[in-house]
Amino acid sequence: MTTFRALRSRNFRLFFTGQSISLIGTWMTRLATSWLVYRLTDSAFMLGLVGFTGQISALVLSPLAGVWVDRWNKHHTMVATQIAAMLQSLALAVVAFSGSKNIAWILLLTFLQGVINTIETPARQSFVIQMVEGREDLSNAIALNSSVVNAGRLVGPAIAGVVIAWVGEGYCFLIDAVSYIAVIYSLLAMTLKPVETRRSDKHIWEELTEGWRYILASPAIRWILLMLGLVSMIGMPFSTLLPIMADKYLGGGAHTLGFLSAGVGMGALTCAVTLAMRKSVVGLGKWLGIASAMLGGSLVLFGLSRNFWLSMVLMFGAGFGMMQQIVTSNTILQTIVADDKRGRVMSFYSLSVFGFLPIGSLIGGSLAARVGAPETLMLGGALCILAALWYWGRLGEVRNAIRPVYVELGILPERSASAESAPQ
Repeated sequence: MTTFRALRSRNFRLFFTGQSISLIGTWMTRLATSWLVYRLTDSAFMLGLVGFTGQISALVLSPLAGVWVDRWNKHHTMVATQIAAMLQSLALAVVAFSGSKNIAWILLLTFLQGVINTIETPARQSFVIQMVEGREDLSNAIALNSSVVNAGRLVGPAIAGVVIAWVGEGYCFLIDAVSYIAVIYSLLAMTLKPVETRRSDKHIWEELTEGWRYILASPAIRWILLMLGLVSMIGMPFSTLLPIMADKYLGGGAHTLGFLSAGVGMGALTCAVTLAMRKSVVGLGKWLGIASAMLGGSLVLFGLSRNFWLSMVLMFGAGFGMMQQIVTSNTILQTIVADDKRGRVMSFYSLSVFGFLPIGSLIGGSLAARVGAPETLMLGGALCILAALWYWGRLGEVRNAIRPVYVELGILPERSASAESAPQ
């Protein structure tokens, strides 16, 4: 079955299974952290600050992490980062169970998790190609990996809402810590072909500059990354304000927040599964603009909504648009990037997704404290629609840059220059 063809590879099948369990705990922790901070502070600004703290390391360290990942053994890096993340979740559980209301500890541990994620993300993105046995399964593996991430986004928050209401946030952190055992075991159980670690006599800054020049030289890579960065800053931080919308505008509590987050997860999961069913990457380029417009429209209407079920539908649309943006960008980049630049390019991909999120979260939290959460969401949505219009103006340039690479890889047949307008 083509939808699950990447699971033919034993190593990817192991990772897929381990991640399926671990990511439920990860999303439980994300929701529990937001709710704990909101319960202790009742502050939109503090929600934005926590989002900023958890992601700011990506803005600073992502480019360097890409150089390190290109030099390191990616399998060993994955194991180390998963163990570190497990210990961080245990520490959060200790803080929660101690009854401490010291937000500084939560901010510190959230920052540490951000550092771990900054290294883990480019390592995981680059490691996917080692887990699949055929390059033709790469796009399917990326989509399936996104599917399991969003299955966790769907299930984790819903479970977290119940657990928080029943026994408190600490148990969410503890469950998360235990869930990491599954993905650590899956990584240790893999049988991998020896891969020579790239050695370089170049200074790290020289390699970083080399990667940056490679990105600038490709209109496809630079416009895709810029588009992703714009949407990450102005649209994707909407989740920071969900606790306020659930409490003050929809009249609910932790369980309402859990359902809204699950709605985002359902939309994202539906998108990821749809992408997994695609047989080719051809034609994906135009969806970046469509995804931004869909996310923006959903946020504008969500800011106006005071009805729970309508809000759930809009969160589904926001999740679908957000995931379309993330996975489509990932798939195109992974397909066209040179192997020896993969870690560095994917680190800039991580920078575009996670590096601009903290800025957006901080701005969103500060703005919501002044003008209100609904108005902040509507402004972000309107800017996403404008970003979509900007990208569509550059779509032709992106297609022209991608097509020769697709021809070289055998994804598209050799054509005459007059056929340059084929959809990319």
